[in-house]
Amino acid sequence: MTPATVLVVDDSPTKRYLLVSWLSRAGFTVREAETGGAALASLLEAEFDLVVLDVRLPDMSGFDVCETIKSDPRYGVLPVIHVSAHAVDVADRTQGLNRGADAYLVEPIEPDELIATAQAVLRYYRARQRAELLAERMVRLAETTLAINSAPTLPALLEAAAEGAVDIFGGPVAVVAETSDGESLAATGKPPTVRRWAVPGHRVAVGSLVRSDEPGDWDVVEWPAGETVAVAAARLRIDRPPVYVAVPGSSQTPGFPVLRQLSQAVAAAVEAQRSFDEEHRIAVTLQRSLLQSRLPEVPGVDLAFLYEPAGAQTEVGGDFYELTMLDDRLLVAIGDVAGHSLHAATVMAEIRHAVRAYAVEGHSPGAVLELVNRFMRTVLPAESATLCLLTLEPATGRIRMASAGHLPPLVHVDGEVRYLEPRGVLLGIAAPPRAELEYTLPPGGTLVLYTDGLIERRDADLDQGMRALAAGAARVEDDLDAFCRRLLTQLTGTREQADDIAVVALRRSL
Repeated sequence: MTPATVLVVDDSPTKRYLLVSWLSRAGFTVREAETGGAALASLLEAEFDLVVLDVRLPDMSGFDVCETIKSDPRYGVLPVIHVSAHAVDVADRTQGLNRGADAYLVEPIEPDELIATAQAVLRYYRARQRAELLAERMVRLAETTLAINSAPTLPALLEAAAEGAVDIFGGPVAVVAETSDGESLAATGKPPTVRRWAVPGHRVAVGSLVRSDEPGDWDVVEWPAGETVAVAAARLRIDRPPVYVAVPGSSQTPGFPVLRQLSQAVAAAVEAQRSFDEEHRIAVTLQRSLLQSRLPEVPGVDLAFLYEPAGAQTEVGGDFYELTMLDDRLLVAIGDVAGHSLHAATVMAEIRHAVRAYAVEGHSPGAVLELVNRFMRTVLPAESATLCLLTLEPATGRIRMASAGHLPPLVHVDGEVRYLEPRGVLLGIAAPPRAELEYTLPPGGTLVLYTDGLIERRDADLDQGMRALAAGAARVEDDLDAFCRRLLTQLTGTREQADDIAVVALRRSL
C-alpha cells in the first residue's frame, strides 16, 4: 500500500519539527505549512490523505481552516486532526469537533498517541471511501445492467456493457462474447466500437471467476504501461462459450464483487440474446418453409416477390402470397392473418391452401373469397385475415380481382400510377359477397400487391404511406426484383421493421 501523505500545519518550527519527525518515522510521507493560507494553497497543489492542524495560526484560526477544508469541494473530503497547546479546555475541543475535526489532541502529545490517532482516522476514512466507491459502482452496475438488457442486438449489448464498464472502472476496457453463429466479438472504449476478436485459449468452467492476465493477452486495446489486466469470465452453461470483461487491474479493490457481477450480468444478457437470435432464425426458417419459394414460369409475364420478416419479432407472422398457374390463368394472392405467433403462421398456411384448393376447382376470385370465409367461420371462428385475390390471363392481360379488406393494388402504366379499388370486408366475419373488379393490364404495365408492413408507420397515417408508395413506384426497373428491393429500402429506410412485409410484382411483357 502506498504510504499516506500528511500535511502538518503549525507556525512553531520546533513543534512542527517534532510532528514531522514522529510521522516520518512511522512511515508517513510528510509536507509542512506554517499558515492557514499556505495550507489551503498546498491542498490545491498536491494530494493528501490527512491534515494535522494547529488551532492557533498567525493568519487565521485552525477552526476556520478545518471548516474550509470540510465545506469546500475543491479540497475533497480530508480527515483533520487538531493539535493544540493553548486551546485545551472542553469548549475548545467541542468547537473543533463541531466544526469538522475528526480528532482533537491536547499537548503534551505522546508520539505513540499521535501515530495511533492518525492511523485510526485513516482506517475510518479509507473504509468510508471504499463504501462510497462500492455504492457508486453498484449504482452504475444497475444502470449498465438495465442498458445491456434493453439492447436489441448482441453488438449493441456489448457496446452498452463496454460503456458501462468504463463508467464503473475507468478505461480501457474490453467485453468479449460469441454470437449464436460462433463469431467472437469484442467491444472496447467509450464511445464503444465492436470488432471481431477472439480471446486467447483459456479453459473456463461453468460459473464465474476473476483472474489477472498480462496486457499482451488482451491486445485488442492498448493498456497503460505497467498495468495488469483484471479479467472476469462468466459461463452459464457447459455448451455455451464464456463471456469476458477485462478492465485495468489497478481499478480493482480486494473484496469488491462488482467486476464479477458485471460479467455475470453480461453473460445472462448474452445468453438471452443468443436464445432470441436462435429462436428468430428458427421462426423465420419455419415461416419461409410455409411460403412459396419458387415462382411459376409464365410466358409474357415477368414476376417477382419479396418477403421480409419483422426485424424485432421472434415469433413468425401471418403475411403470405401465392402465384400459381391454373390452366391458362395465373392465380395471384396476397394476404395477412392477424397476429404474430406460430398460431398465426399455421392459420396463414391453412388459408393459403384453402385458396389454392378452391381456385383449382375453377371458382372465380369473388367466389373463392366467399368459400374461404365460410371455411374460416366454421373451422377458425376466432381468426380474421385480409386477402386480395386475382386471376390474370397472360395473353390478353384480363384481370378479375376481389378483395377482403386488403390494401388496394397499385398499377403503373406508361409512367402513371394509380390504385385499383376492389372493395370487400375482411375474412372471418359475416358479410355480403365481395364484389369482383375487372381490369385489363396493358403490355408493359406493372401491378404491385403488398402487405401493410410496407407502408404503415406509427408516426404517420396510412394515406401518407400510400402516397409514398405511389411516388416510389413512379419508376419501375427492368429487373422487378431490384424494383421490389428499392421499394423496401425507400419506404422503410434503415430502421428496424415493426411488421412483416410481403410484396408481389407482375408485369406484362411488351
